Amino acid sequence: MTVNELTVHDIAGAPAATGERADLLAVLAKHRQFLRHTTRDLTDEQAGRRTTAGELCVGGLIKHVAAVERTWVDFILNGPSAMGDFAAMTEADFARRADEFRLLPGETLTEVLAGYAEVAQRTDELVATLPDLDAAQPLPKAPWFEVDARWSARRVLMHIIAETAQHAGHADIIRECLDGAKSMG
Repeated sequence: MTVNELTVHDIAGAPAATGERADLLAVLAKHRQFLRHTTRDLTDEQAGRRTTAGELCVGGLIKHVAAVERTWVDFILNGPSAMGDFAAMTEADFARRADEFRLLPGETLTEVLAGYAEVAQRTDELVATLPDLDAAQPLPKAPWFEVDARWSARRVLMHIIAETAQHAGHADIIRECLDGAKSMG
């Protein structure tokens, strides 16, 4: 089995989730699979190629979604400190963030997918074992967040699902521009 074929149900030792948690994980697994499916049969060069006017590539989208999911899971566990201080971000910080969207020299698609699988496993284990999906943390101060808002673990998970689905669509467009392959259809 390749990394592309992993689903939440394939993770050895992952706690079984039921009810709402199982539903959240099933939707997340579906969108992760759509995202991973866009990488099938790609070389590292193809995974790093831009095919639209934007900066995005399939390999970079996988990296970005993994980084976003990792950060939001850290937020569930540790609160706003997991996000860092947006006001104090430097040019170097923004450059590192931009590198999340690219497959950099020396990075391979296989490594990026393996990293994403590790992030997914951690998230799935957290969702299955978190004592309370209503537990909330204050959002950090940033121009894109509501002032004084708090997000529950449930809302964070829904955000991760939305982010994954949105970027799976981006990856599908990039892949279709690359070689005509589609995730569906």
